[in-house]
Amino acid sequence: MSRPTPISGFPEWLPPQRMIEQYALDRIRTTFELYGFAPLETRAVEPLDQLLRKGETSKEVYLLRRLQADDGDTGEDLGLHFDLTVPFARYVLENAGKLVFPFRRYQIQKVWRGERPQEGRYREFAQADIDIVDRDSIPFHYEAEIPLVVADALGGLPIPPIRILVNNRKVCEGFYRGVGVPDPAEALRAVDKLDKIGPARVAALLVETAGATEAQAKACLALAEISGPDASVADAVRALGVQDPLLDEGLTELVQVLDSAAAHAPGLLVAELKIARGLDYYTGTVYETQLAGYERFGSICSGGRYDNLASTGTERYPGVGISIGVTRLLGLLFGRGALTVSRQVPTCVLVALPAEEDRPACDRIAAALRRHGIATEVSPSAAKYGKQIRYAERRGIPFVWFPGADGAPDEVKDIRSGAQEPADAATWQPPADDLHPRVEGKET
Repeated sequence: MSRPTPISGFPEWLPPQRMIEQYALDRIRTTFELYGFAPLETRAVEPLDQLLRKGETSKEVYLLRRLQADDGDTGEDLGLHFDLTVPFARYVLENAGKLVFPFRRYQIQKVWRGERPQEGRYREFAQADIDIVDRDSIPFHYEAEIPLVVADALGGLPIPPIRILVNNRKVCEGFYRGVGVPDPAEALRAVDKLDKIGPARVAALLVETAGATEAQAKACLALAEISGPDASVADAVRALGVQDPLLDEGLTELVQVLDSAAAHAPGLLVAELKIARGLDYYTGTVYETQLAGYERFGSICSGGRYDNLASTGTERYPGVGISIGVTRLLGLLFGRGALTVSRQVPTCVLVALPAEEDRPACDRIAAALRRHGIATEVSPSAAKYGKQIRYAERRGIPFVWFPGADGAPDEVKDIRSGAQEPADAATWQPPADDLHPRVEGKET
């Protein structure tokens, strides 16, 4: 068999990176549960018509087909989900009679998206989502709560500081209506590309796809330039002289979100009126999150308010949610060597093996250590003790346990300092910092 070639866009971390990923996921999951979000997992596939009905996603969806189908079996048109919000909306509609509203859920799963692989962009990646949905209407205060949860979850990780950018699509849509842009939805999609293609090309798109005049395109770009941490953004928008009821409604909601969040986490939220989010299902507040020092890579956490995603002709379940791009975040940091782990394996103790016939006794020592939560393994062979110690050093295992001989007590050695002392496997505990691998951030 020839040497396999990696498939671009499908990351496979090395064990130290996977331990960092699991540490991050545990921190995120624990925080979500502290805020009362219940766990949920949905299937990996959805009907294709559901995946394609909420935004420009047709180029991103991976289709699901059997390699060998039975004659005449066309199968269902299924695709792998490209986010967790569309599956969640479907799940709510199917299970509404069993859920208690407002329903708070978190979901940590892989998703698949047919993007062009590049740094921070993958075709298979993990997301960590929270959403709150309610029946018929949803209280506005959740739109300020959602980013605070994310700030708490990410704030406990050894990563650079984050800044959450916020806008309200009603502001954009109302402004575009107010200046007379014929197709506000296309204008939103065009402005959403501002950071990727620049203002000149966005202006051209506004004319070509949204039917805007050059003056209207210039006004749209002027709106997109406005940013700020407080109600001054509303004053800056009004100074542009555009009138529309939806614009006024959006500005009121945007200022409420900024004020509410500032009361709990000053400086966390910044209004950035170029934020639009490309998916059509967002209807109000939208969020994007920047990582300090990595701003050029775009958002690592995004979401917003949606009113009609989970709805039928007679039922409506509006919601608000946000998604952390876990693989995206970690991939960027791994690429800069900005995260490290104190050892390459979970093992805290290696039990040395005096001779192969002593393996049952060494297994009993390992079992005693494991009973009180110490990750332990027995040496793979009865080599000379120096070789067994070097094996532990190569793997980053901090302690080697030496079984006592001829009635002598066992001893444990910290191979970093060389300190060695008698120990009882039933009671011994390592220092708290050594019990589990430590994840640390470092300056790059």
